[in-house]
Amino acid sequence: MLLPYMDDRLIEAGCDEAGRGCLAGAVYAAAVILPKDYENEMLNDSKKLSEKKRYLLREQIERDALAWAVGVVSPQEIDEINILNASFLAMHRALDQLKLRPEALLIDGNRFKPYHDTPHTTVVKGDGKYMSIAAASILAKTYRDDYMMRLHEEYPQYHWDSNKGYPAKAHRLAIREYGVSPYHRMSYNLLGKGDFSLFSEQEMSGR
Repeated sequence: MLLPYMDDRLIEAGCDEAGRGCLAGAVYAAAVILPKDYENEMLNDSKKLSEKKRYLLREQIERDALAWAVGVVSPQEIDEINILNASFLAMHRALDQLKLRPEALLIDGNRFKPYHDTPHTTVVKGDGKYMSIAAASILAKTYRDDYMMRLHEEYPQYHWDSNKGYPAKAHRLAIREYGVSPYHRMSYNLLGKGDFSLFSEQEMSGR
């Protein structure tokens, strides 16, 4: 059973991101504030849930949360500021949209860029420990999956309906065959195994 909060005296927002390791597409993050007495036995790390359960839980989280929001950082921004900073920015953008101001933040992972003067605690594998972080992981994952499905309709050759932009073999083979799309992250090693033959020297120098 996940923990409902770290400090019962504070309004806590859990934050998590989705899409950090992808070769294409935006990175998404969510922030969620749950009631202190919230109970949901199904709630868990999004990676441990089936797709059907994630979408069912998304409906429940959006209905039951005191506040929730999703932030997005584009592939172009990722290339400009790097994926770590992009992940922090996506979380900040989600926090900016919350209708309720949190007094403390629970962040999945071991690093975070402070958000204004709001105290934060980083929690390694926090999406498997705290309900608010798990809820954020589900929103970030499902909203990003929806986005990648829309991109798949535009560029079906990359098989984003199944790989969601992650470095699956079929995805990398498609990059080799068709080249890159406007949604690929050019700061990443898109082909893997040190093969940069797709890119110019100028593009490679920015890696």
